[in-house]
Amino acid sequence: MNTQRWMSTHFFSFFMTWGIFLPYWAGWMIYTKGISVSEASLIMSLGLIARGLSTLFAFPYLLERISNKTLLNIAGIGALITILCYVPAHSFTGLLMVTIALNIFYPILMPALDSVAGILVQSKQLKHYGKSRQWGSIGFVSVGIMLTVFTGMFGDDVIFWALLLGVSCFVGLSFLKAPEILSKKPQAGQTKKIKVLDLLQIKHFMLVLLIVILLQAAHATYYNYGYIFLQEIDAPVYLIGVIINIAVIAEIIFFSIADKRLHHLSPGTLLALAAAGSSLRWILVFAFPNVMVFSIAQTLHAFSFAMGHYAFMKYLTTNIPHIQIPKAQGMYSAFALSWSTAVFTIFGGYLYEIEPRYAFIGMLACSLPAMLIALVYRRVEVEKNVLVSA
Repeated sequence: MNTQRWMSTHFFSFFMTWGIFLPYWAGWMIYTKGISVSEASLIMSLGLIARGLSTLFAFPYLLERISNKTLLNIAGIGALITILCYVPAHSFTGLLMVTIALNIFYPILMPALDSVAGILVQSKQLKHYGKSRQWGSIGFVSVGIMLTVFTGMFGDDVIFWALLLGVSCFVGLSFLKAPEILSKKPQAGQTKKIKVLDLLQIKHFMLVLLIVILLQAAHATYYNYGYIFLQEIDAPVYLIGVIINIAVIAEIIFFSIADKRLHHLSPGTLLALAAAGSSLRWILVFAFPNVMVFSIAQTLHAFSFAMGHYAFMKYLTTNIPHIQIPKAQGMYSAFALSWSTAVFTIFGGYLYEIEPRYAFIGMLACSLPAMLIALVYRRVEVEKNVLVSA
């Protein structure tokens, strides 16, 4: 199996499971375990805190001692075992403990795969990041369509068994031959020289990180309450999965054209466009709470998520040394994909119980500052290019 196909297969397999966990897991606990929206909100938020600690500290710590391939195996097997622990868990405390444990293992796979992709791009073994990453989006949307059918036929219990099967398949991929560079352990003493402070001192890294933290935090309401909000606005049950996956179809289209069509745009420009698209998305959902407008707004996921993520990866592969990529990915996953989302999940849950639409418009507290900061960063990029050309 060539490197491009290996990377695409792993993205596809992981994001099939992510397409179950991210939009459906809170709803699964509410409807099958009998907990309230606020309890599910707290469980998912504390799980996000655990995810942040795991990806910020455990992820780079392990990569200083084991190979990338071994890390993928450990995280996959750990996630599989933890998912099985949901079977006997029925109380709030039991669900909380299992969810925290799951968030220690399972989300590590996301920065691990992106780090692997970054390493393969820098070593010239992976030609197109976007081409492989789009298969992750295809996996995400595929499982959503299938879940729509099976939950309609058999109920929400299917969500658990689908996640268990998906993670089992990902673990099975560990038996495939991986690119040799991923099986190499870090050289003795090499990673000891790396300090987080050194990473923070790289020009504009903190600024870019702040922008993507705000961009990803703005998805907190959608990720955790989008599924139940669609039921709130009387979306047909058999269409909910399709509507959710309109966002991922837009993401697939974006990643399929990004390398060819957007390579000339700077990270600052891409981040500003992402923030503008994000703001428009939440305004539409708030102003027009109906199925048609929600579906249209889903296409803006290509901006709010895909473009922001692509911009960060572009900045990363261009400006961050190979050896510091795992730490940079760990910080991105912890602060942008975990802790900021945890804070705004609680904030969104509070607003949702007052009025569901308020939870969406509340996300402008993230997207508007992100747009302003991105415009400042873009201006810095333009001034830098002017000086270089002069």
